[in-house]
Amino acid sequence: MGFFFFAAAAASLVFGIMSGNIGNVSAAVLEESTHAAELSIKLLGSLCFWGGMIKVAEKSGLVELICNLLRPLLLLVFPKLKNEKAALGAISMNISANLLGLGNAATPLGISAMKELHRLSGFSGYATKEMVCFVVMNTASLQLLPTTVAFLRMESGVLKPLDILPAVWFVSACSLFIGIATAKATFPKGEKP
Repeated sequence: MGFFFFAAAAASLVFGIMSGNIGNVSAAVLEESTHAAELSIKLLGSLCFWGGMIKVAEKSGLVELICNLLRPLLLLVFPKLKNEKAALGAISMNISANLLGLGNAATPLGISAMKELHRLSGFSGYATKEMVCFVVMNTASLQLLPTTVAFLRMESGVLKPLDILPAVWFVSACSLFIGIATAKATFPKGEKP
């Protein structure tokens, strides 16, 4: 990825010099780097807030409630985790954060869930069916309230940042269904990774 960023920056400089617009390129670099730093700080505030809310949810027992609500659905995807409360809890919290569109806040929860799945695999060097399904669910997650996208749209001056909800619901539901079906088809029943 670093190579592509370097190539894009180098191409911008070359074309800026060739077209006589190197001053505009320099101004854009300075302006957009400032904008990127401001946006990062604003997103960091949101990340800290939701990360704190997730900790409150864990301490208050809300995590267990969410886990119990999601348990029937999770057992359809992860039948081997029937007696694994820690793994189901970590997966539930990750899914809850993704439902709220908190991609950045969901990352530490996803890492915790993956650590639990790795522990259950006996620390083997291979991805299990559950690990693959979890990564797919985490990547192609259903988002009921895409808060990060709404925040970015609001920062860009959009008057109704949540008017994209029906499209987000449809697309994320389709991607989740197709992703899980593909992951399940990857490991036929009874086959080990």
